[in-house]
Amino acid sequence: MPTAVPDRAAARSRGRTEVAGPARSFALPRGTGRTAARVGALTACQAAVMVGFGLLITGPARGLWPLTAEDTVDEGLERARTGTLTTLSSIGSEAGNTLTVIAVTLLTCLGLLLIPRLPMWRQAVFLALAVSLQALVFLAITESVDRQRPDVDRLDASPPTSSYTSGHTGAATALYAGLAVVVLSRARGPWRRIVAGLLLVLPLLVGAARLYRGMHHPTDVLGGLANGGLSLLIVGRALLVDRSVTAAPSADAAPAARTADERPPGTTAVILNPTVTDEATREDLRRTLERHGHRDPVFLETTVADPGAGQTARAVREGATLVVVCGGDGTVRTVADALAQSGVPLAIVPCGTGNLLARNLGLPLSPTAALDAALDGGPRPLDLAAVEGDGLTATRFAAMAGAGLDAAMMEHTDPRAKAHLGWPAYALAGIGTLRTPRMRVTIRLDDSPAFRRTARMVLVANVGTVQGGVTLLPDARPDDGLLDLLVLDPRGAVGWLRAARTLLRRRAGSPRPSAVHTVAADGTARRGVPVEFFTFRRAELVFDTPQSRELDGDPVGPGRRLTAEVEPAALTVLLPAREK
Repeated sequence: MPTAVPDRAAARSRGRTEVAGPARSFALPRGTGRTAARVGALTACQAAVMVGFGLLITGPARGLWPLTAEDTVDEGLERARTGTLTTLSSIGSEAGNTLTVIAVTLLTCLGLLLIPRLPMWRQAVFLALAVSLQALVFLAITESVDRQRPDVDRLDASPPTSSYTSGHTGAATALYAGLAVVVLSRARGPWRRIVAGLLLVLPLLVGAARLYRGMHHPTDVLGGLANGGLSLLIVGRALLVDRSVTAAPSADAAPAARTADERPPGTTAVILNPTVTDEATREDLRRTLERHGHRDPVFLETTVADPGAGQTARAVREGATLVVVCGGDGTVRTVADALAQSGVPLAIVPCGTGNLLARNLGLPLSPTAALDAALDGGPRPLDLAAVEGDGLTATRFAAMAGAGLDAAMMEHTDPRAKAHLGWPAYALAGIGTLRTPRMRVTIRLDDSPAFRRTARMVLVANVGTVQGGVTLLPDARPDDGLLDLLVLDPRGAVGWLRAARTLLRRRAGSPRPSAVHTVAADGTARRGVPVEFFTFRRAELVFDTPQSRELDGDPVGPGRRLTAEVEPAALTVLLPAREK
């Protein structure tokens, strides 16, 4: 039976007498030591890579092209100097100056910490740490790599450091690109993309200015961009994606949620997977809901025995007018299945590895940003797919179902790799499953005659984009009352290349045939076709031998049959307003 998640004070008390007034603790947030060790190890690797590249370009590779052309670039920029360009380059160079970077970083971090009611401590630490680590790696590089500055007239005084890497460019990348990440993840409104774009241009302008002023070779600037970018990637992964550091509750934390039995009708239920949702995220979600007028939300945890269906059904019975699901694709699928045809709107908060449905719906991948965007938007009806099969309990999926290569990839993905790497873990597992045997399948779409195919993979889709932003079915839409089928059957290296070319070149609006357009005269598979696309309302797939199967990224066991039928407008989802 689902129970409401207690607030953090109650969780700590474990039945002891409650003491009036908030307890004060000066302990570091939980997870700090583990995260610091991981960041330190990755930063050491970053320094080793950057130093190694520097020793390469100043040693064995210095006589090779394109390094031999760098002097020509430096001399050409010297000849192209004008008074106006020199003035502009001075401004650009100052944007990456040490004092400028320190001042902007301090002021920004103070601003993030002093935001009323919602201090962004995580974003402030992310920015400060990225800038600091970039500087530490820069110092390690200049101590290890001795590279002379360009032999041209330099417009600035030469500091006593190596030309490799460009410290101005590295600092500007860590600061301004870090600010762009903060704007994209926390700001709202159409202007945020414009601001983020301008911020991302600044490091490029700083690098161009340093080249123009004769202070660095082109590879020095590229090294600076890489140094700042790697620092952002390492710190951002630790603080903004993994969220392994959990903040202590603030003194003005929101009151504890009511239990399910105490909840009045018309309130909000939050179904969450506790394995991917920490307490800091819960507090952020609670505050976000309250800012939008959803008071006293009830938090219900999923369990291994009940991954969300029971909690959702009870929330609907007890009169919830909004259900929020916080978890990965498996949790989202389970809640969507239980909420289908109820009319109760669903807000999706992506907290998993793939987050396929959230990506395809255009939701931000930051939990609070996704909830903010959903609550600022409006309800939209989306299709679901009812699915059945041998050994498979009748259920629904929201994104994709498949058999063959993709399902084997899901089965072989190590959970620890998913936790540490995110969606690239699927790609690594996919390398080991490329030799999955070809299967033979009989396909019947709607009322068309059945036809035979051989395939490495069959994919039934309600949406078109998979992990890594790769679009396999550009015409698949979750609100068109149709499902799409991809049959992948490359043969040999040439077949894989043809398949990749077909997938990369295919664009929305290309024909999506039904079975009647593609069945050969004898009903057998067409030879030499590495990729085929179909559209349908109901499909029945029967395999000659048991095949691995998956629903929305979760393996569901091997079987010989998979039947999928679209349920138009079965689910109401809160989505951001469509841009005009």
